[in-house]
Amino acid sequence: LSLLLIMQSGLVVAAPLKTDSAKSIVSATFKQMNVPVDARFMKFIATIDFDGAKPDAAKASIELDIPSFDLGDPDYNREVLKKEWFNSAQFPKAQFVSSKIKAAAPGKLDVSGKLTIKGKTMEVNFPLSVKKEGIVHVFEGSLPIRRLYFNIGDGDWKDTSIVADEVVIKFKVFAGQ
Repeated sequence: LSLLLIMQSGLVVAAPLKTDSAKSIVSATFKQMNVPVDARFMKFIATIDFDGAKPDAAKASIELDIPSFDLGDPDYNREVLKKEWFNSAQFPKAQFVSSKIKAAAPGKLDVSGKLTIKGKTMEVNFPLSVKKEGIVHVFEGSLPIRRLYFNIGDGDWKDTSIVADEVVIKFKVFAGQ
């Protein structure tokens, strides 16, 4: 489709940036019994089409591999994949797809899009910082969500005194040509 658009328009379109997955990080922070817990998604695919001269034309998506969620303990990792939590057998992926990216200030973008977790989709907005390190762009931000909206933690786990409802998804993605 991209090639067809290029051929029809006669314009040269920038290729999506290549993500450095070895340096990039996507994590989630939440509180369990009021103690902060950090966990990482060890596998994800980020697709970023960004030109610093035209930030409003940017597009981004990220697909998280739910079974790669790592709490640092194999037993906990198995537990959160169960039906009550992520139900990774039925929903092995979570996804964000941007619908609008707008320049807010130098090095700052406002991002809107759809976040889908466990089969439920929500419109989200969040600030994003972008800086250039040599030929690489570094995209960094965080997105607070409510886990119960996505039915993460059913049954007894809906008790927010044990696991807080608020979860902050944090990301730092390195991408370049």
